[in-house]
Amino acid sequence: QAQLVESGGGTVQAGGSLRLSCAASGVTFGSIYMGWFRQVPGQERETVACIDRYGSTGFADSVKGRFTLSKDNTKNTLYLQMNSLKPEDSAMYYCAADRVAHTIENMMSFPNALDAWGQGTLGTVSS
Repeated sequence: QAQLVESGGGTVQAGGSLRLSCAASGVTFGSIYMGWFRQVPGQERETVACIDRYGSTGFADSVKGRFTLSKDNTKNTLYLQMNSLKPEDSAMYYCAADRVAHTIENMMSFPNALDAWGQGTLGTVSS
């Protein structure tokens, strides 16, 4: 099971940007399936974006065109670049990963299928 540590959260004004990082250890980074998810207290967890080991990605409709994913295999780190942020993007952001193969659609729809989760990093967008 991977160990995941998120970082990069903070407070920005609407229209600003944040880059979240998810550092993975304990696994062969190039062969894992990963995703970003977010949750607001009192609300259900929401899928943000996922990436498979081949680099295929999927994004929630709410973030398409604003958020991008990238991986640095030399640093074992997954990045979520968030641009044109809106107050409704405010949430705790979690990184998750699994060594077991998943389709993008499966990860997007069934995040509980991913077996490793980080502790989260808080992103706040002020209006």
